[in-house]
Amino acid sequence: MIPHSELTFEAIAFSVGRSRALSMTQKVSAALETLPAAGAVPLESILCTEELRRRPSHSAEFEKENSALVSLAGALADSPRTILQTLADKVLEVLRADSAGLSLLTKDETRFYWAAISGAWGRHVGGGTPRTFGPCGDVLDQNAPMLFSHWELRYQYLSSAMPLAEEGLLVPFYVNGKAVGTIWAIAHDKRRQFDAEDLRLLESMGRFASAAYQAVESIESLNWEIAAREKAEAEVRELASGLEAKIRRLVEANVVGIVMWNLEGAITGANDAFLRTVQYDREDVAFGRVRWMDLTPAEWRSYDERAIADLKTTGIFQPFQKEYFRKDGSRVPVLLGGALFEGSGNEGVAFVIDLSEQKRTERALRRSEAFLAEGQRLSSTGTFSWRVPTDEITWSNQLYRIYELEIGTPVTMELIRTRVHPEDRTLYEKMVKEARAAGNDFEWQYRLMMPDQSIKHLYAVAHATRDENGQLEYIAAIQDVTARRLSEEALGKIRSDLAHATRVMTMGEMVSSISHEINQPLGSIANYGNAARRFLTAEPKRLQEVEQALAKMVTEADRASAVIGRIRALSRKSQPEKVALHIEELIDEVLALAHRELVSRQVVVHTEFAEELPLVRGDRVELQQVLLNLVTNGADAMSSSSGSRALLVRAERSEQEPDSFVRVCVRDSGIGIRAEELDRIFTAFYTTKHQGMGLGLAVSRTIVESHGGRLWAETNNDGPGATFHFTVPAAG
Repeated sequence: MIPHSELTFEAIAFSVGRSRALSMTQKVSAALETLPAAGAVPLESILCTEELRRRPSHSAEFEKENSALVSLAGALADSPRTILQTLADKVLEVLRADSAGLSLLTKDETRFYWAAISGAWGRHVGGGTPRTFGPCGDVLDQNAPMLFSHWELRYQYLSSAMPLAEEGLLVPFYVNGKAVGTIWAIAHDKRRQFDAEDLRLLESMGRFASAAYQAVESIESLNWEIAAREKAEAEVRELASGLEAKIRRLVEANVVGIVMWNLEGAITGANDAFLRTVQYDREDVAFGRVRWMDLTPAEWRSYDERAIADLKTTGIFQPFQKEYFRKDGSRVPVLLGGALFEGSGNEGVAFVIDLSEQKRTERALRRSEAFLAEGQRLSSTGTFSWRVPTDEITWSNQLYRIYELEIGTPVTMELIRTRVHPEDRTLYEKMVKEARAAGNDFEWQYRLMMPDQSIKHLYAVAHATRDENGQLEYIAAIQDVTARRLSEEALGKIRSDLAHATRVMTMGEMVSSISHEINQPLGSIANYGNAARRFLTAEPKRLQEVEQALAKMVTEADRASAVIGRIRALSRKSQPEKVALHIEELIDEVLALAHRELVSRQVVVHTEFAEELPLVRGDRVELQQVLLNLVTNGADAMSSSSGSRALLVRAERSEQEPDSFVRVCVRDSGIGIRAEELDRIFTAFYTTKHQGMGLGLAVSRTIVESHGGRLWAETNNDGPGATFHFTVPAAG
């Protein structure tokens, strides 16, 4: 067992291969001696983090991600010290990387040690990079993820780490809220490029591993402290046993206090150890100034009375703790036990151990345990094991706190069921039944109904194992996601309110065009109605013309109704509802609504739809809002243009994932966007318009991302203006 105070990242590196660590360290040290302080090339020349965010993302593989988290939970339960290597293995697998690993700061924070590596760089485990000059240090300095390309061009010592890295994706690794290292994935050739989904996966696995690593450190620290306490208690018990046989030796050695006394309360003799404990001297004893009854505070005298009763009955009294007054009036905690001398019914001997140091140690230990307990209480994840079919369950203290049960309460499946929300109990029973029968890994989200009627949201991931006898056992991690769920609900409401507000503002900006779109068909209805009346009063009656006028009235009424319907849809406040939609119809509806506005600005609109586009899944109103915002922004960007004002709206399959996403492009020929503004324009309250609020694009990106897609902007390399792209998942 390694004491917590001695746990260092150097020790971790040492445990995985000292010879390899020395070899890599020597190479790095030699390279650093000749390396220019400023680096061979600037940092900006090897960074491509912004490019990563613009790359089309591959679809999320939640099953593979969940399986990786289950493996990490299993490593935490079965072999906690392997959690870092398990993380490296799973990063390699889930990100389809060529190498993956974890770098941790040394205790003096001067270097990074590669504590765990998987893949092609596996032989470099135990090596590392300097803190002040290296990719890991740059990530910690920025406290943000970074994507590097050919980092050996700047950090030349990495040219000895073969094979070379084509790309390296790094994210910070946190322990107790402090960035102490990085998690990284490497591609060694150009065939593999990382994207935003890879970044999300790396950060997700890093958060889980960080919590697990903190739990491992806390458990080891607590185990060491408990072992120290048990050792001290064992020594006390050893001193207390066989006291009568060893009393003379103890008296001579002054290891513990020895005192002779009588039942009247007098002390007739004592060794130096006892006198030091109570701060009296032999003269005080000789003159009768020290009486054990007087030394005992009033609240402890009932203990003395029980000890005297035991002495009269059995001749001995068992060790117990109490306090004595010292000569200066202070108190000292002691442990004492004793017996009457053989053949005497009144005089006896007792040992007295000063417990001051032990009490200080116990108080320190309780503070430490309280600190650990508070840390566990604040942690939102607990673990348990469940043996099937005996239903023996072992819970961590954190799960007791999550379920609000007294620590140590025997846990049964029925007890757990009583905490499950009534609406989720049927699902709970089904889950338990399937788990017993199938023996497969599973994950589950459910609710608890607490005694005070409050509700908690939990997320469970369980890994199935079997022992040598084939007995099924589940190792699981349960996370209290109530705060996250409440935050998501609150953020969802804020997002919905903000989206509604921006739609209303857009309607306000287009009020003149909207009024025209409604008044035009209403005016036509009036004209056709008057014409029909004239045709009816004519002689002879012109019934065929009346029928034609009535048909046109119906057409114009439908047109007005459609305009009003689209306005009402965009203006209403309701929860998003994702359904299968034709993207072409969506685009036509938005362009029809904005038609008059575009005509008044002399904007010519062209549409291009790829053949056999799949249906998309999304909320009609929210996607219309995104399109309307991009179309009106394009018109605004061309308002001051003296040349052609052309707006192109194109729908096609996504180039990266043609079967999974549809991409919509809105291209204008306006003033364009400066390179440094391409991402800033999506920040809330940032605007390039004189009277803009800076909310439209921020809300639009939030809507698209909530649909599982991306929204980004590019400058038009072949002409003026800019192009906005967004992707929507296919319905299939």
